[in-house]
Order: sequence, then structure tokens, then C-alpha cells
Amino acid sequence: MSFIELTPNVKLLPRADKLRLLQWLVVELAQEEGVPLLTAGAEYPVWTPLNAFGAAETLLQMLDNHKAAVA
Repeated sequence: MSFIELTPNVKLLPRADKLRLLQWLVVELAQEEGVPLLTAGAEYPVWTPLNAFGAAETLLQMLDNHKAAVA
């Protein structure tokens, strides 16, 4: 079945089913490409800017450089 044939049927689906279809497509494509997916119950590190003083200093320097270049 082609995309053109599927489109009218997908438009008729309720919103929840469209979201399920979208999720299924993403999982299928990720598996075909060998992209690892998130696993339920697993822990993943998340970066936070809390106490990232070096990053703040770098940003301030970039803003100062931009102001100087524009002026």
C-alpha cells in the first residue's frame, strides 16, 4: 500500500490513534536504523546548568564580544 493510499485512512483516525501510529513509526524506523531507544526503568544522565559557573562566564564573554562587534 502506498502513502497516497494510506493518507485518507490516517486522516479518519482519532487523535489518539494517530499518536499511536506516529509512535509505532518512530520505533520501527529506529529499529531499522539500529538507533537505541530509551528503556523503561533505566536511568539516563541529564545535564543541568546548576553550578556551571564556567558556562556562565563563557556566555558573558560571548555577549560582550557581540556587543563590541555591533557597536
